[in-house]
Order: sequence, then C-alpha cells, then structure tokens
Amino acid sequence: MTTHLHTALHLAAAGVPVLPLRAGKLPYGNCPACTLNACGGRPNMKTPGPCACPTPCHGWAAATTDHDVIASPAWASAWRHAAAVAYHPGGAGLSVVDLDNLAAIAWAREALPATRTVATTRGEHWIYRGTMASANGVRPGVDIKSLMAYARWLRPGTGPVTELPDVVRALIVKEPGTVRATARTITAPAPTGGGECRHRTPAFLERGIAMAEQRITAATGGVHATVYGTFLAVLSTHGRCGCLTDTHVQRLFTAAQAKGESPRHCTDAWTNARTALGM
Repeated sequence: MTTHLHTALHLAAAGVPVLPLRAGKLPYGNCPACTLNACGGRPNMKTPGPCACPTPCHGWAAATTDHDVIASPAWASAWRHAAAVAYHPGGAGLSVVDLDNLAAIAWAREALPATRTVATTRGEHWIYRGTMASANGVRPGVDIKSLMAYARWLRPGTGPVTELPDVVRALIVKEPGTVRATARTITAPAPTGGGECRHRTPAFLERGIAMAEQRITAATGGVHATVYGTFLAVLSTHGRCGCLTDTHVQRLFTAAQAKGESPRHCTDAWTNARTALGM
C-alpha cells in the first residue's frame, strides 16, 4: 500500500471523499469511454448522468469515501503513480478559502473570522464548516473550493473549524454595475418571518438598522459589495422572525441610493441576499 493510498483510506474512513492526483496537482484524465462526458457524467456533477466507470474519471466528481472503490484494482495504477491526495470539500460539508499569496493571507486575517488553517506551498487554506458554490479568482489570490472542486490534502491544519460566514458566501456574488439615479421610494418585501424573536426590545432592532445605514453611508470604496454585505447581515440577524418591516427595508435602500446605487441594484442585492440565506 502506497503512502497516498493509506492517507486516502484514513480520510475516507472519517467521511472525507478522496481521489488521487497526478503530477502538477491535476486529477487523472477520463478514460476513453468517458471522454467529453460521453458516458453522461457522474451523478453529482452539474449535469448529472449515469456514469459508473470504475476508474477515477471526472476529477472532483470521482471523489468517494467507498473503501472498496478507493482500494480497487481499477484505482491501483493511479495510486501507484499519484503525486498527492485530493479531497472534495463540498462532499465533506466544508468550504476552503484558498489563499495563494501573502497579500491574500493578510486580507483574510483582516476580513474573515478565524478558522482552521492549513499551510500550502504558497499560502494557506482556510477551512469552514458549510458548503457553497466553488469559484476561482473571487478577489486577487483567492479561490473558493467547495461543491464543485477538489483541494489538495496537505495536513490536518490547526485551529477549530468554524461556520462558513456570510462574508465568504458574498465573495461569489456578482453585483451589477452602478447606475447613478435619483433616490425614490422602492418597495421590497421584508421576510414574513415565523421564527423565534431574539430581539427582545424594539431598541435592539432599531440599533441594528441604524448601524447598517451607517455602514453603507461610510463606504468609501466597493459600495456594491458593502450594500450587499450589509443586506446579508441584516437579513441573517433580523430576517427570520418577522420583526423586519418594509419601512426598515426602505431605510436601507434610501441609504444605498444616497451612495449612488440604482433602484435595480438595491432590489437585486436584496434578492441575492435572501436567496443566499434560503429565504
């Protein structure tokens, strides 16, 4: 048994889907029957299909926790020549913020909540509990690896794994361009709620809305991202119990328009934030 195979079996036993990587940190290519997805693809791919190929085809989608598959003769050649072990973060209920350089690490230390970190050749992996879409280049030197990606296994890392924060989810949201517009009344529905109220007093909610208005007003750059992030924060805190009203929403929209955001952008950002939170 090779070292990589031994590592892979250990990870799989812990519920982490794994696959072998060849030189260059690349997955093994598809077999002839699976070339160009002629087989229909793996069931967990974006376009799922009936593929039951016994070899590690389709990159991240071939990752598995099945001991019999990982140690099978069909995977044996790949393990003998493997340069590394990879895992599928999304399949393990995780998301990896891949920081490629020192500047990206410095940004993460300022912007993201602390979590488990793993040193890489050039930077760090920050691992959070929770899944999201995968995306490359969400900002300079930063990639997100989760539902449709693989990450190279290096070592367990240090620190506790914390919950995936909204600020990371917001990195993949593409906001529309700014259109300067005169502020006007916008109707956007507040969530109907239904959950347990955690606010206790109206003053708690009022303070939260006032702080959100102040955050938008104080933005000096990246206004789109600030507006979206603020909407996301307000909804995650106040959006599920029914305390948030249309009047509160209008106050946030007014603050955003005062910074030059268009009515369409405000509505889109609000809708995107609700969608991200499953509302």
